[in-house]
This record gives sequence, structure tokens and C-alpha cells, in this order.
Amino acid sequence: MTEERRNRNEQIAAEFRANKGVVGGPFEGRNLLLLTTVGARSGEARLTPLVYTRDGDRLVVAASAAGAPKHPAWYHNLLADPKVTVEVGEERFEATATVIADRAERDRLYAGLVAHAPGFADYELKTDRLIPIVVLDR
Repeated sequence: MTEERRNRNEQIAAEFRANKGVVGGPFEGRNLLLLTTVGARSGEARLTPLVYTRDGDRLVVAASAAGAPKHPAWYHNLLADPKVTVEVGEERFEATATVIADRAERDRLYAGLVAHAPGFADYELKTDRLIPIVVLDR
């Protein structure tokens, strides 16, 4: 992750925390969570703001990287260590990240993200890779 990206994520996190999980800009009107993973190579905490939906008690996120050709760094981090920290609103908790392997379930959950944030439909069109869906369980 570039220093510029890290700084932008920290600015979003500061706004998120100051406003009980509500932010403006590209995330305005969206469900947003803060995901903290442990860097697979660095071992350092890595913070990423992500749009999410719910599936029962599970939080659902997509490793979309806005349709980039490669998976985002946070996805590689949670593959190495699925224990993560999640912040939603004013709540902070430990969770386990699980990549959805079943294609039908993945497609159903991805459709839920598209319904909440239609830009996710564009991300699928921009890349040749299957965008992974990750669920976060307490």
C-alpha cells in the first residue's frame, strides 16, 4: 500500500470515528466499516475502509479493489491471518474472516453488495478476475 493510500485511509478512519461511522465523499450514504488486518509481510496493523452489507449476523465485504486486475493487499493479509478487527459505527470487535468458496453463495452475496452500492457491478466488468467475497464473523 502506498503512503498516499495509507494517509487517505487514516483520514477516512478519523472522520468515521468522529462521526460514529458516518462519512462523506465516495462512501457517503453507504454502510462503511473499518477493517484492520495484520500485514502478511510486515506484521504491522493495516487499516482499510470497506463498504459492507449484512447477511444475518455476518458482515459481507468484497475484495474488489475497484475492479483492479489484482486482489487488494488486505485480502492477502487476511488469507495469511483471518483474525481481524472490525469497526462498525461506534462498535469495535474481533472477527474471523472467511472467503466464500461456494460460487452460488458468493454470487448471492455479491448481488447484495451491488444492490447497496451499484458501483460494484462496474468493478466486475473492469476485471477478468472473480472478485472474492469475504464474510466477517464475530
